[in-house]
Amino acid sequence: MKLDHSLVTRRTFLNTLFGGWLAAIASGGLYAFLKFVFPTAGKEPDFVVLNRADFLDIPGNTVKMFAWGGKPGFFLKRDDGTTLAVKGVCTHMECNISYQPDVKKFYCACHKGWFDDNGRNIAGPPPKPLERFDIVITGQKLVIAKKGAKVDLPKA
Repeated sequence: MKLDHSLVTRRTFLNTLFGGWLAAIASGGLYAFLKFVFPTAGKEPDFVVLNRADFLDIPGNTVKMFAWGGKPGFFLKRDDGTTLAVKGVCTHMECNISYQPDVKKFYCACHKGWFDDNGRNIAGPPPKPLERFDIVITGQKLVIAKKGAKVDLPKA
């Protein structure tokens, strides 16, 4: 059976096809851009396992960095031997922070935010303290974990 006229014109068909191609290319480009801008979104671990000697044998008033997903983490050993582990990003706009050993404080250079050596916000725009982690020593391993996270280490 032959129709006298088509339900879709050739121009409408080609415009729809071309628009679909553009949408596919644009969505692929947007996905690639978002993966570039936010490479570790949703990839933060519950815990990390480190070598105990590398972190506990550092001198007092010293910070050692470790990887926390795609962000820095800081392990601080104070002069009295107590330790602290925090996420190395500011709570204001997630800029990386640094430790200033001369004043014993963490500093965010983006907006001049200051945190004391316990991670509490003391100056500048940060609205809350740094995220603190639990520190567990098991044998020759140092486990740094989110507060309340369940840590299952293989027996070795």
